[in-house]
Amino acid sequence: MVRLPADQLASAIEPIVRQRVPGASQATVVNWTPSPGGFSTETFLFDLEGLDDGGSLGLVFRRPPEFQILPDYDLRRQYLVMDRLATAPVPVPSVRWIDAAGGELGAPYLVMDRIDDVVGVSDVPPYHEAGIFAETDDAGRATLWNGCVDMIAAVHRLDPQAYRLGFLGDPAPSALTRFLRYALGWAYGDKAIHPVFATALDWLDAHDYTPERVGLCWGDARMSNVLYRHDLTPAAALDWEIAYLGDPAADVAWLLMTDWISSPLPGNAQAPGTPTRAETIDRYEHAVGHRIGNIEFGDVTAPLLLAVAMVRLNRRFDIPGVDLADVCARRIEVVLGS
Repeated sequence: MVRLPADQLASAIEPIVRQRVPGASQATVVNWTPSPGGFSTETFLFDLEGLDDGGSLGLVFRRPPEFQILPDYDLRRQYLVMDRLATAPVPVPSVRWIDAAGGELGAPYLVMDRIDDVVGVSDVPPYHEAGIFAETDDAGRATLWNGCVDMIAAVHRLDPQAYRLGFLGDPAPSALTRFLRYALGWAYGDKAIHPVFATALDWLDAHDYTPERVGLCWGDARMSNVLYRHDLTPAAALDWEIAYLGDPAADVAWLLMTDWISSPLPGNAQAPGTPTRAETIDRYEHAVGHRIGNIEFGDVTAPLLLAVAMVRLNRRFDIPGVDLADVCARRIEVVLGS
């Protein structure tokens, strides 16, 4: 199979959507636009105009990136998570179809409905500096943050078995540690792993445990993966490519870690109005109805997982004198007090 260049996708997918989307037999693909977010998946937004009823439809196209930042990328995994959560009380995008074999466009891809009339929080530039989070007041920042916490809690209240999510794998913390060790080795290739990351992996081995609860972990639980209504309440949860089964406390740790990592404020401080770690955990515990799990373990796994992507981006951009993964090492040093 030959992977189609991005500039050929819009014309190539038009006859496919005419066949696959009911009432779109004469529709045209317009407004084909790359999504500004993330490197983990190549994403395009587009419209179908000229539907049989005279209307239009907003859709999203996603395929694996040409340069992978995480190993063993599985588009079908995220498709199945969203498809099986379609009836859940957690709002996710409605998936239309997937070509898992990649025969139609030279690479696997999926198409899902676009969610319109919403706003998002950006990662670049940091949401602390620009966009709705920076531009609102302290109360607005608390509303955005708490909305993300509430979405995380809603995910964790789900019964993974009821939604047939057992395919997400071994929920043991030791399985996550093994994956991180493998993934960092894959990312570094023939280079030595950063000594702080090696120390952190050894710490995880020494602090293995049996979770009190196992649930669906969103995997990438952060404000930029929540779509918000204009009143700043959460509307949908996005980006399920690294969803897994495990101790749900890891998602709260991920939220706290990504906020710290992205903060340009002195000492990586939270923006004014943002609830503290203790307040975040308290709100989460009230929302799920029980105490949080082993968040300290998640405090270590979170920057290690992000480091995999950062090490890969080092290879992609090759900026002299810059190590994008260094901030992950600094976070681990803060967490472990070293």
